[in-house]
Amino acid sequence: MTTFLGSLDRPSPPPDLGRELRALWWAGKSEWSKAHDQVDSASGSRAAWVHAYLHRWEGDVANAGYWYRQAGRQVPDQSLDDEWQEITRSLLRELSPQL
Repeated sequence: MTTFLGSLDRPSPPPDLGRELRALWWAGKSEWSKAHDQVDSASGSRAAWVHAYLHRWEGDVANAGYWYRQAGRQVPDQSLDDEWQEITRSLLRELSPQL
């Protein structure tokens, strides 16, 4: 997680990140559109979870709810920052443990 967070100072994400982690990387830089572009056409529960988070951040509660259902998750009651941390940690463990 430390390496991932440190990479947020760079102008572009590390090249070895998958779509979901690239989306979270852009979200970590407050770049909603660039983050959304990464998962907008992606499939699978991981992408749906990130997509849900992005629409919750955007304030589109109905659309976020749809994507949480696609991800098989409940709409969280935690802060957006805490959710970003949770998703990022989870996906890093699963997809890029070296980061």
